[in-house]
Amino acid sequence: MISYKTAKEFSKEELQRLFLSVEWSSGHFPEKLVLAMKGFSSVFSAYDGDKLIGMACAMDDGVMNAYLHYLLVDPAYQGQGVGRQLVAMVKQKYKDYLRIAVIGYDAELSFYENCGFVKSKDASPLFITSLWT
Repeated sequence: MISYKTAKEFSKEELQRLFLSVEWSSGHFPEKLVLAMKGFSSVFSAYDGDKLIGMACAMDDGVMNAYLHYLLVDPAYQGQGVGRQLVAMVKQKYKDYLRIAVIGYDAELSFYENCGFVKSKDASPLFITSLWT
């Protein structure tokens, strides 16, 4: 049975396993991920028993804007509603905010649109990054 939590404490091993399961290069920096989790305003996680299988992490300005930075679900659990539940938790937390933003890569656009997000017609994400995925 899948359970959901709001804790920000994770081992580097469980973060590394989850991030690499979705082939995100940030998984190669588990010590940084442990610290990053503590810096997020909100962290929602999904577990199958003791196994971390998904998470959503958001940052906010405290009143108007929230940004869903990480949403990832172990591929073995994708298609089971885990990601949708994590997004629902973010939306509930920030329901009184004026904007919740997310950068959705092209392959994930339909998922985010099905969760209520609308693609901007006049804006594009820009990055300065050392990550390769």
